[in-house]
Amino acid sequence: MDMERLKFTESHEWVSIEDGEAVIGITDFAQSELNDIIYVEFPEVGATLNKGEVLAVLESVKAAEEVYSPLTGEVLAINDSLDPEPERINQDPFGNGWIVKIRLADLAETEALLAHTDYTRVLEDAK
Repeated sequence: MDMERLKFTESHEWVSIEDGEAVIGITDFAQSELNDIIYVEFPEVGATLNKGEVLAVLESVKAAEEVYSPLTGEVLAINDSLDPEPERINQDPFGNGWIVKIRLADLAETEALLAHTDYTRVLEDAK
């Protein structure tokens, strides 16, 4: 995955945007903080997510954490492969570990997302 093409949130979600659709997952930092992910609770396909709402819940051996939607849109697909293998998020968070795909309701919302260099600064400031 070309990290420079991705957008990020300060709460460690990543977004890949193409043709009015967005694929959303969690960053490598987020998956490492969670440790071994053992279950993913998904939204319903067809549901509308508003920016800031819970889009998924990830359970790990350490804790259960909510993942927030960085954008508003309709859920087009969920990553069904995570149901039998939630550890894909740990193994490949920017590839096979994606969580949902949505159709964007408002492209202007993407302007609030962070570029990779800005997200890197967020991580450095957290140290």
